[in-house]
Amino acid sequence: MRINFSLLFYLKKPKNYQTGLVPVYLRVTVNGKRTEITTGRECDPSAWNTASGRLNGTKKETKSFNAYLDTLQNQFYDAHSQLTETKSEITAETLKNKFLGKGEKVRMLMDIFREHNKKIKTLVGKEYAAGTAIRYQTSLKHTQDYLQWKYKVSDIDIKKIDHDFITNYEFYLRSERNCANNSAFKYIKNFKKIVGICLSSGWLDRDPFINYKIRIKQVDRAFLNEDDLQAMANKVFSTERLNQVRDIFLFCCFTD
Repeated sequence: MRINFSLLFYLKKPKNYQTGLVPVYLRVTVNGKRTEITTGRECDPSAWNTASGRLNGTKKETKSFNAYLDTLQNQFYDAHSQLTETKSEITAETLKNKFLGKGEKVRMLMDIFREHNKKIKTLVGKEYAAGTAIRYQTSLKHTQDYLQWKYKVSDIDIKKIDHDFITNYEFYLRSERNCANNSAFKYIKNFKKIVGICLSSGWLDRDPFINYKIRIKQVDRAFLNEDDLQAMANKVFSTERLNQVRDIFLFCCFTD
């Protein structure tokens, strides 16, 4: 989406003004909506050039005054660039707040992921199985390793999660973690839940999973026959723990 953005320095004469210095304001306009901010400077209206938004003249004081306005203008352009890079909403107010250091809270992916996992762990035995908590913990670890592999960071602003982020994450799971299709699908699905939390909370403006597709593949699983089960029953393991695991497995097979 194209953003129409403009800055204008102007004189704002107070009510009942008759003579004297006038405050200089900066008007910020984004897509037809505007806000303003005082520059903290005043000047003689007779020396003001409305077209250029600067003082006329070549004196040292005039050059210093105009240089100060140039600095403010550049800081606003920097604020605009930062909002663009973080894919933040750009309005007259958000631009003004960014300039004033009142930007919206930055929400980090791994912090949200950890908080989610903490809640899952608390509800194990009530709403979730222990395996679910372990699966999400593994997903968190893969995500953290991916951030280090791809971006050389330990965390990232959720605003930077886009289609490219997700497709590269899938590539990482397949190439670096050697995940088969269905394993990669499950980890991406877990990650998608975290993105869903961000969307539901209003922290993301759009779903980065739009136009992204990964499908689970049907796998024909081989069944154990009677000979396989008998061979397992006759197997003696080196530790009692493994023998118990075998007995429990066989019990499940014969009683299912």
